[in-house]
Amino acid sequence: MKRLAALGILALGLTAGLTACGDKSGGDNGDNGNNGGGGDNGSTVTLTVWVDETRINALQPLVGEYEKSSGVKIKLEQKNFDDIRGDFATQVAAGKGPDITVGANDWMGEFIANNLVQPVDLSGVADQLDKRSVEAYTSGGQTYGVPYALENIGLVRNNKLLAETKATTFDELIAEAKTAGTEHTVLLQVGTEGDGYTAYPLQSSFGAEVFKQDAAGEWTKELGMTGEPGHKFAEYLGKLGTDKVLSQSTTYDIVKATFQDGKAPYAITGPWLVADWKAAGMDVTVLPIPSAGGQTARPFMGVPGFFLSAKSTQKTAAERFMVNFLTSKDTQLALFKTGARVPANLEASADSAVTGDPIVGGFLEAGKDAVLQPSFPEMNQVWKPWGKAESDIINGADPVSTWDKAMTEIEQAIAAG
Repeated sequence: MKRLAALGILALGLTAGLTACGDKSGGDNGDNGNNGGGGDNGSTVTLTVWVDETRINALQPLVGEYEKSSGVKIKLEQKNFDDIRGDFATQVAAGKGPDITVGANDWMGEFIANNLVQPVDLSGVADQLDKRSVEAYTSGGQTYGVPYALENIGLVRNNKLLAETKATTFDELIAEAKTAGTEHTVLLQVGTEGDGYTAYPLQSSFGAEVFKQDAAGEWTKELGMTGEPGHKFAEYLGKLGTDKVLSQSTTYDIVKATFQDGKAPYAITGPWLVADWKAAGMDVTVLPIPSAGGQTARPFMGVPGFFLSAKSTQKTAAERFMVNFLTSKDTQLALFKTGARVPANLEASADSAVTGDPIVGGFLEAGKDAVLQPSFPEMNQVWKPWGKAESDIINGADPVSTWDKAMTEIEQAIAAG
């Protein structure tokens, strides 16, 4: 998701203002023992739902009707998305926090391992959802969340600077970009900590997949980016750094502002930035990312969704809200209109509002070969050393030795559990 949400290292430390799960209002006694769609003794079940600034704008106008039909009060609390994962972990571990939180599928493994979430039965609506989205929230034969969208990154072109793209390789793309005469060619966020998520299409085109896959295409827990494929990608990153195509100083905010200011014809990013650029009146086209290493450039497929807290005392009411409301066509179309992610609900994704949007079509094409991002806990051992190695190599560190050191660190961390 936006910035380095994929990094997702769980934050520690208590957050002020803890909110209790399963809050109830409407009664005078404040009893918290009820579980279901209505309250005892005249009280009303209240579900606390954490959402960010984008999701709250979509859900706020819709929850009123659900409240009327269900008798359940929905309390939407706005949070900074980058803070949600760590805050949820801390608060739920303390028996606090929301009943439901927005999140991403790659958080699931850590949440399950730490007993932070409980299963949600999607059997009644699974056939109404994109198969990949349900798979993204499935572990051990159970589903641990409700998907609402599919997302991946792509190559975004500023049509004012370049009218067409003929390049079939990343090197050809750089050459074409230079004809625009701008300060930059292809923007890709790096920063001092790197960003393995955004650079992954380039890496995968060298055959250096983050983990190896079995015959069924499922991720194993054996690193796939060691050895020659990883070395070739690392050397290519070093070249891009030497040639000033990529820079450690290029952060998410720099990509956002620099592209909007017309200082680069291309940027590699996702729908979270394109929405801002469209709002600014930019004319953009989304394209597949060309291969750098000769194989297909395969971005990660992320699946935003919602989790049910393991400490919620209102499981029945919460599960009904998640399954009946959050997976519905109307809700997912509203979320699409504020976030530009393709809905997981199949009826919503076939709606003309989605199919008629060329930007969405561009991301769909860019993501046709995307792979679901690993969601098991071992992935948390990968992000930091992986990204840091990429950043250091771009900044001039020896590619092969820096890469190998990071891979060894990851393997040792995974082995240590």
